[in-house]
Amino acid sequence: MPLVDRAIASLLPLVPKPFVRAVARPYIAGETVAELVAALTRLNHDGCMAAAGMLGELVESPDEAEAAVRGYQSVLEAIERRNIESNIHVKPTHLGLKIDETFCFENLRRLAEAARERDNFVRIDMEDASCTTATLALHARLREEFDNVGIAIQAYLRRSLDDVRALTTMPTPPNVRLCKGVYIEPRTVAYRQREIIQDNFVWLLQELLDAGCYVGIATHDEHLVWRAAQIIDRMRLDPSRYEFQMLLGVQPSLRRIILDAGHRLRVAAPFGPQWYPYSVRRLRKNPAIVKHVIQAMFSRERWA
Repeated sequence: MPLVDRAIASLLPLVPKPFVRAVARPYIAGETVAELVAALTRLNHDGCMAAAGMLGELVESPDEAEAAVRGYQSVLEAIERRNIESNIHVKPTHLGLKIDETFCFENLRRLAEAARERDNFVRIDMEDASCTTATLALHARLREEFDNVGIAIQAYLRRSLDDVRALTTMPTPPNVRLCKGVYIEPRTVAYRQREIIQDNFVWLLQELLDAGCYVGIATHDEHLVWRAAQIIDRMRLDPSRYEFQMLLGVQPSLRRIILDAGHRLRVAAPFGPQWYPYSVRRLRKNPAIVKHVIQAMFSRERWA
């Protein structure tokens, strides 16, 4: 991140909460399950599949993790009741990974079972590198019992090629979400050059597709969308073998281009009362948005 952008991002604590809420509104599907359902329904009407994710991570008490499980169970019930095309995605640290791995596994198992009863699917998100080994182990253990559980792989991690090759040795090919990765990691752990990360993304995608994995191609980088489309065309893949994935509110025009080209696309819809810390993280990653917020603060225009 350039020095000027870092300086702008450092001003975030000075930005009033209502300003952050106004800027973040397109990226958040609401604070309640009812608001989430409305957002998911709109996405389905636009031709998109969805993935509902409750905002939160790094819980410090079992009660917080239990509350997250109950929240996701309510989401699964609402999705089934309204016949919405959406799965759920969960962060292991939101379910207690940093408290106790066995406790986290049992919480994940409860959600996998609840999803299976409703013919639905649970994606296990990948967090920072300190969680990678444990998260992959949780996924492998769940896959011994459930086939409606998937994992995420981050292309910027140096270890990801080995992780992908381990995944492809499973008895049945797993469902894998492939993304670039957003956490700040040391150079020994993660690639930093954009071109290397892009090339590694393509390399991992090819490995996964060659192994027969269903892949969620998660990117807002049009170059990677083009590279993925090239592979899909060369392999003559049926659209049932993959999907593109994007975040709510990000690059809606690119989303429409992908859909119009005949690909399936899933939009991740974060929701919940923890919208503020999530929004601040997004703004830190995109200081250009912060510039507009700060300019508005000192203009005559007042935000509600």
